[in-house]
Amino acid sequence: MSVQPGWYVDPADPETRRYWDGEGWIGAPIPVDATPPEGPPPPEPAPAAEPATAAPEPQPGQPAVGPQPGQPSTPGQPGPGGPAGGQWPGYPAAPGHPQGPPPGWPHPTWPGRQPPPRPHGLPLASYGARLAARLIDLGLLLLLNAVVNGWFVYRFIQEVAPALREVVKRSLAGNNSTEGLPTFGEQADGLVIAILVIATALWFAYDVPSMAARGQTFGKRVMRVRALPVEADEPLGFGRATRRWSTLGMPTLLWYCCGFGLLLQFLDAVSPLFDQPLRQALHDKRAQTVVVQLPRERKQHRATPDTRTTPRDRANPPGDTP
Repeated sequence: MSVQPGWYVDPADPETRRYWDGEGWIGAPIPVDATPPEGPPPPEPAPAAEPATAAPEPQPGQPAVGPQPGQPSTPGQPGPGGPAGGQWPGYPAAPGHPQGPPPGWPHPTWPGRQPPPRPHGLPLASYGARLAARLIDLGLLLLLNAVVNGWFVYRFIQEVAPALREVVKRSLAGNNSTEGLPTFGEQADGLVIAILVIATALWFAYDVPSMAARGQTFGKRVMRVRALPVEADEPLGFGRATRRWSTLGMPTLLWYCCGFGLLLQFLDAVSPLFDQPLRQALHDKRAQTVVVQLPRERKQHRATPDTRTTPRDRANPPGDTP
């Protein structure tokens, strides 16, 4: 999914905004704190061609006016390697490039490797930071499930324990026969569904409210990463946070189907490794969000006065009590 057209912070210059038409930047930049207009910027007027002034004919005995062979041309005058002032008279301007080259000529590119994007002036979070934040959140969710889901898990183990013990006993004895194996209890299927529904509900309650308000769960706050909308530096809101979570959280209900839901979650988890340039996971693409790295908070240390340079009060010398 490509980024929708709109005004965004220019990755090359975080102090400005430019209009993204879905394929490239168009129009002139505006200050980042200015209110952008509705829709795309108006087309820039083509520069008026200045009338060419005929060079005076040299008089007999006077040198010719203009650059001589082997001499560089002066700024604003056409030279042997290109047009005057960088403009190409007689050719239409390329879209988004008022002074673009003529058709068929290559457009200018970044000198070297293109700089990484900085959504809203912040660097993208690394995959390691995102993975560490996710592992912290999963650890907390396991503790919540141990408290809320513990009784259902215990009942499920009691339903399947006789069959599992018999399978282990036959395997140790070298018997691979399946005849006469005890079946799972009648309540085993219902307990599995209850466990998965409760686990999904706990994940929703843990993730969505905090992401909607701050763009951070507890793990993201520890790792100083935050999810933001692509188009603006603002909270996600409940609807966007729900769409973002459902892509990754709802497949938990499909664990019952031979682990198919777990496979979908694994593909979602590793998808940022293969996405460029915004490193969006599948749930980021659905909600149109990016995950950025927040800067460290600088602690302000109170300056202690230097007693060697502080003037002393002669009436109250050090060590005397006023």
